[in-house]
Amino acid sequence: MEHKEERRLPVGAELMRGGVHFRVWAPLRREVEVVLEGGPGARGDVRRISLASEGDGYFSAWCPEAAAGTLYRYRLDREGPYPDPASRFQPEGPHGPSRVVDPAFSWADDGWRGVMRQDAVIYEMHIGTFTPGGTWRSAMEELPALRDLGVTVLEVMPVAEFPGRFGWGYDGVDLFAPSHLYGEPDDFRQFVDHAHTLGLGVILDVVYNHLGPEGNYLKQYSASYFTDRYKTEWGEPVNFDGEGSGPVREFFITNAGYWIGEFHLDGLRLDATQTIFDKSPRHVIACMAERARLAAGERSILLVAENEPQQVMLVRSEEEGGCGLDLVWNDDFHHSAYVALSGHNDAYYSEYLGNPQELVSAVKWGYLYQGQRYFWQGKRRGTPTFGINPASFVSFIQNHDQIANSARGKRLHELTSPGSLRAMTALLLLAPSTPMIFQGQEFAASSPFLYFADLDPDIVRGVRAGRVEFLSQFANIASAEVSDSLDDPAAPATFERSRLKPGERGEHNTVYLLHRDLIRLRRDDPVFRPAAAARIEGAVLGAHTFLIRFFADSGERLLLVNLGRDLRLHPAPEPLLAPPELKMWDTIWSSENPRYDGEGTPRLETDNFWLMPGHSAVVLAPVATGDDHA
Repeated sequence: MEHKEERRLPVGAELMRGGVHFRVWAPLRREVEVVLEGGPGARGDVRRISLASEGDGYFSAWCPEAAAGTLYRYRLDREGPYPDPASRFQPEGPHGPSRVVDPAFSWADDGWRGVMRQDAVIYEMHIGTFTPGGTWRSAMEELPALRDLGVTVLEVMPVAEFPGRFGWGYDGVDLFAPSHLYGEPDDFRQFVDHAHTLGLGVILDVVYNHLGPEGNYLKQYSASYFTDRYKTEWGEPVNFDGEGSGPVREFFITNAGYWIGEFHLDGLRLDATQTIFDKSPRHVIACMAERARLAAGERSILLVAENEPQQVMLVRSEEEGGCGLDLVWNDDFHHSAYVALSGHNDAYYSEYLGNPQELVSAVKWGYLYQGQRYFWQGKRRGTPTFGINPASFVSFIQNHDQIANSARGKRLHELTSPGSLRAMTALLLLAPSTPMIFQGQEFAASSPFLYFADLDPDIVRGVRAGRVEFLSQFANIASAEVSDSLDDPAAPATFERSRLKPGERGEHNTVYLLHRDLIRLRRDDPVFRPAAAARIEGAVLGAHTFLIRFFADSGERLLLVNLGRDLRLHPAPEPLLAPPELKMWDTIWSSENPRYDGEGTPRLETDNFWLMPGHSAVVLAPVATGDDHA
């Protein structure tokens, strides 16, 4: 009996009417069998079915006895069995059997039209630590609070199946299989569906530059998946442009569309795109973008890149020589903000002073390094951003990497003054770039975010050593008294300590209100609203003080930020301080509002000087001049 339906994806076990069609790429193998190990069609302990060669390295078989829930693996030339490279679920982890999955789901999001860049306020989250339960279902219970906060897009750290009991997810090895640690595939779908009913989009962090060191069986099927012509810090690079790369490209491009199509995701965040090496006439990232948008249909999605060398071509259109993505992470904004708030500029922070001019330039231009020499790396870094919409840059003052890249995984509120952090939060959430906050940032979570990975003991030894070596670039951590006391990435306690305590949202309510009010101001104010397409200008007023002025058809706003002590400005020969003609400035928001635990805001323009309160941010709007202010 032959199947009649068209396959949705080129490889994997696909459920169809009357059975399951198995298809796999194994070009160096002569004999491939699917081994049914449990569930429908297994007939006892195991059952083997030979796959027929189609040519070009593909093998396939139709099995009318198999169904959703069938557990299976492949034998290759009588070796194995091995999990399916395109497994849709690994219920026992990456070393166990694959399971046939029915992708049909009763979606309730028919009216959902997706997410738009101009509306995006991103919330980065790790499902395993976002709640004490660490599952899709427990995470769903907290989504109304994120909706009320005002975020519009959830960015979920990688969930492709990875080894061990816990991990960040960047060691994924089964790219089509959502991790069994967080629940069933339908739990993931339910999470996305529920988010959509609340008006929240969901994008997924995906890793296409390498696979993890444990549980990666791709080489059993073909050595062409990887290449030694390039190097990455984390393992063998994927072969996107060498011999035998055609099916490899298809595998990864298909994966990009798979998450969008079968899980109704609203976009992808591509990890470390600088190590997705490809010298093909058309870059594989552009192909992934095209496939993802095709899978989305009429829904609007967001495609985001992390890119350490700051290559702006990623967000340029293909007609302009780019890859057609929507957003890129801006590490420069983070690094300058971190130095300004913490006072530390060691290691990769050494190229930043955290001064007002850096922050003004980051708001106005995105990247600070656009081709200048970057002495820490001994080379030039960055590309020009002129002509790029500021909303194309994702700005943040905390994320998973940067919190963990420290001795204790401390969050920023533990490293600076409350007033300065409130002021920087205002800059982050009101700037025209696309803001991102990291889970727990919105309520000053007491839990750290540490690096954790539960891998094979032999691999863990290398991970521990590599972690110490990486962090030793920071002079304080390089000392034996600190390096010897770093948290063990493989210890369950390291993972458990990183879990959020949702109750702190109420206990630290003033911090939550600060974030909520600023997001509302960004969304509702006619000048700050991203769709207003405001023109931005900035000026330095002192050693720690600067202003950002917003110009839009609907009006103007002035954001004053002082990260140092009180500043009395006299004289004040800065035209950006001047209100519009026949108007005066009036305070409409202040980080020193007592509802945020502030100390109150004085009148800024006095008869004798401009007063910039220390460690604060104030938003001013023009109002008509009254006689008493003449």
